[in-house]
Amino acid sequence: MTYQETVQYLFNSTPVFEHVGASAYKEGLANTKALDEHFGHPHTHFLSVHVAGTNGKGSCSHTIASILQADGYKVGLYTSPHLVDFRERIRVNGECIPEDYVVNFVEKEKDFFEPLHPSFFELTTALAFKYFADQHVDIAVIEVGLGGRLDCTNIIRPILSVITNISFDHTQFLGNTLGKIAYEKAGIIKERVPVVIGEAVPETRIVFESKAQEMDATIVFAEDLPLIISADAAKDGGRNYQTRYFGPIHSELGGIYQDKNTNTILTACQLLYNKGVIRNAASISKGFATVCEATGLQGRWQKLQDDPTVICDTGHNVGGWQYLSKQIADQPCKTRRIVFGMVDDKDIDHVLSMMPTDAVFYWVQPACKRAFSVDKVKETAERHGLHGTPFPTVMAGYEAALKEADKDDFIFVGGSSYVVADLLSGLQ
Repeated sequence: MTYQETVQYLFNSTPVFEHVGASAYKEGLANTKALDEHFGHPHTHFLSVHVAGTNGKGSCSHTIASILQADGYKVGLYTSPHLVDFRERIRVNGECIPEDYVVNFVEKEKDFFEPLHPSFFELTTALAFKYFADQHVDIAVIEVGLGGRLDCTNIIRPILSVITNISFDHTQFLGNTLGKIAYEKAGIIKERVPVVIGEAVPETRIVFESKAQEMDATIVFAEDLPLIISADAAKDGGRNYQTRYFGPIHSELGGIYQDKNTNTILTACQLLYNKGVIRNAASISKGFATVCEATGLQGRWQKLQDDPTVICDTGHNVGGWQYLSKQIADQPCKTRRIVFGMVDDKDIDHVLSMMPTDAVFYWVQPACKRAFSVDKVKETAERHGLHGTPFPTVMAGYEAALKEADKDDFIFVGGSSYVVADLLSGLQ
């Protein structure tokens, strides 16, 4: 098989959450343990950092990986979903897993894994762990796929666990209260492994404290002693921070929501520095300043052009949009233009209620089986007094916005990772 045929095989022969939603979710770790046993427990061959949370886990994972790379380690990075190419999910020092490795893995191993009927994510996780072991990485940053307790990444024993925050997302799997969702995320807390909690409310804090006590794990709440003294927008579109212990830091990531992530990351780095894992404090500022370049991160308040300014962002739930809506509304411009679509397990009603009412809207439908129809988006938006034009694809909506925009306008494209994926694929 060619690489493209192999990726199609993975998407078509295993249940893929991005495509079909709930039916791809497999509760339990039986398949993961069978795959792990078959490949000789590859995750035991490298150190790891485990990152969970409703929002921000991708930004945190990439930045921690960038910092460890700057410190001289060979670093594996496993994240999801990808935006343009499947290989983005599995990287070593920012380089995607080679196409031929993916092809050879499937061809050599499918006789073993086909009878298991693994999910796409179960198989991808096994591939990632095997690749990291074969590449002799020193340390891997592993992002949880969904939840934590029953996520197939949860077979690792990391040197540090990070839980960014808890908000309502994937409630059909994780529970319909913050406490229930926190219980699932807290499942990554391991015996005597320190854990950093980025943000908490009383309902989630008690869950995390209880689990940490049960596991005899040191727990640090990043909000209790904020490491950021001040935060400002940088001229290049990133963010500038004055920090308590690490001096001035410039981050490539420009979303205002990154301030919370940055405090979480700095708290995690403080623990890693105190443990002697991060050896040079200067690696922390270098890792922040080069995160996109070092790890290939895309889609986080990413500027695509000037005159007019075009920004895309993968924020896709209420927790993310409470920051995005404010930053979009505060953007200095002549006319705000928003290209927006969403997928069907998200609270579209709540997100649309947060939109600036003075914007021109372009409703779109990403090429994903779970996408809300453009008619559904338009109909829901109109209930909130938001009026726009429907387009069958993301690129059609984006090109219309670009055509109608003056150089002093601001164009935002988002609402879903799949909207951003379609945009970046189309631009390539």
